Amino acid sequence: MHNATLNSSRAAAIEFAHGVSPFWEHRLRRHLIGFYLIGSLAHGGFSARYSDIDIAVIAEEPLTPEDLALMSERASALSNELAPKLSLFWTDRQFSAGRFPPLDRVDLIDHGMALIEREHVRPLRPSLDEIRTYLSAQPLQNWLRQAEILSSLTELTAANHKAYLRTLLYPARFAYSWMTGAMGSNDEAVAWLHSHAADRLDVDLIERALHCRNQNLDPDHLFPERSKLPLLPMPAYS
Repeated sequence: MHNATLNSSRAAAIEFAHGVSPFWEHRLRRHLIGFYLIGSLAHGGFSARYSDIDIAVIAEEPLTPEDLALMSERASALSNELAPKLSLFWTDRQFSAGRFPPLDRVDLIDHGMALIEREHVRPLRPSLDEIRTYLSAQPLQNWLRQAEILSSLTELTAANHKAYLRTLLYPARFAYSWMTGAMGSNDEAVAWLHSHAADRLDVDLIERALHCRNQNLDPDHLFPERSKLPLLPMPAYS
């Protein structure tokens, strides 16, 4: 039953992404280079409850605020349920503008699923040093800030379920990408962590968070361990 529900939810998310694609064909016309699925729909581990629907647009020229606003309207018209899950990555032919961080470029290179592709354009593969520089800046700072906020809560509301699980799982994702330079699923990252865990990293808690995510469960039973969040160190891999 769980697999059937998961497959149905994944199919609905992909169908939703296909529904967005005509907007970009009409909006960008000859300037559209490609429209892709990335993220968990492409590299695996999609969760009906907790995953975003990650799509990537490559165009001749950078997208405008009007493009983004109109796309949001189109997505909402297709599905009020799925539109809030839509996460757009976009750039120009040179991958010099927009929103397309190094790890998501790796994801496009390794796993991108073309829904529209008029020309096969890919960025240079980011180096491991580039990925580590990226991870140690905004992603790490965002994780630390979120961990502090969540650990100070006295109650875990439904609005915080997704953020709480992501914050528990991030050390595994961070370590996996830091060492391999790859973008993988949460399952791959946690499996890798079993044989590469740094000292003091609570792999058991991370694995229980993964089980909760994969089963689309409420993470309330993990909330009593929120005090461990600031103590889940970003592994000091070298």
